[in-house]
Amino acid sequence: MRGWMGKFRSLFLFGALTMLLTGCGIENISALKPKGYGSELLFDLMLISIAIMIFVFVIVMAIYAFVLLRYREKKGQEHIVPKQTEGNKALEVIWTVIPIILLLVLAIPTVQATFDLADQSTQGDEGVLTVDVTGNQYWWQFDYADQEISTSQEIYIPTNERVYLNMKASDVIHSFWVPAIAGKMDTIPGENINTMYLEAYEEGVYEGFCAELCGPSHSLMYFKVIAVSPDEFDQWVEDMQNIDPEATPETTTAQEGQELFNNNCMSCHAIGGASAGVGPNLGNFANREKIAGILQPSKDNLVDWIVHPDEIKPGNQMPAELVSEEDAAKIADYLLELDHSDVGNDLEMQSVEE
Repeated sequence: MRGWMGKFRSLFLFGALTMLLTGCGIENISALKPKGYGSELLFDLMLISIAIMIFVFVIVMAIYAFVLLRYREKKGQEHIVPKQTEGNKALEVIWTVIPIILLLVLAIPTVQATFDLADQSTQGDEGVLTVDVTGNQYWWQFDYADQEISTSQEIYIPTNERVYLNMKASDVIHSFWVPAIAGKMDTIPGENINTMYLEAYEEGVYEGFCAELCGPSHSLMYFKVIAVSPDEFDQWVEDMQNIDPEATPETTTAQEGQELFNNNCMSCHAIGGASAGVGPNLGNFANREKIAGILQPSKDNLVDWIVHPDEIKPGNQMPAELVSEEDAAKIADYLLELDHSDVGNDLEMQSVEE
């Protein structure tokens, strides 16, 4: 009895711990509190699936309990064999038809949602925003071709509008996922372009990440989707289009940092305008929520990233110790002055906070 009770306690503690851990994690990465059209469709499908599974479980457990009680071996009836049901056509029809019906209940809305999420009927229409997305090890590039804007790590979109994403990869397969507002889509190297759309209901900063193992820093390949009102988005576009990469910084150290940046970093990066190609465009660097997608925005963290990027994101293509820490500090002063737009600065991580 003591051994049985010990096993029961262990099982109970394990179950309680499992339930506790299901509530852990990063709060704003959740598909269970949808804040966008795509995530809402997927959430509804999850609810249907769960309802079907609960229904099947309850029926099976009810039948199991009935058979266990009704046909259990009783004293004096040890050798009695219950009536067998082989060849009972009614039962065979029932347990064949019911699963088919349940599959249809799940399949019909799933197919409808699949076609809905793949709908591209309005792409290319006047006023419909399209963004070219490129997955790189280990960062994301966003090109607004019609607006001649290139950003990285953070994509701005207007709320309650469908924004199409034309997606590819520059190196290996990545997977673009913003759980709170949309489903997943792979980005594939080569000429193949995958298309999906985002439609956020509320203003906020939504966490996204790569959902396909792509190298040693795969788990650090975060990005942000910043949803703002249509008017604010138009203001952001105007601010980004007016970035002057030759503008003189305010402080002396930042001016020295600009010169160091031009001499050491411009072969891979760009400030404003079109995509830099090899590295991220840094035109709105000071407005970003995170440095390299993972570090809190501070000068010390930026200096560490400039000097030791391989220690922070192993396997990334940024060269380590390209400049000294002293020069890196001056470059950091310059980059931290690149705050060309205030749009979205007052937003916090609120994708699932309610």
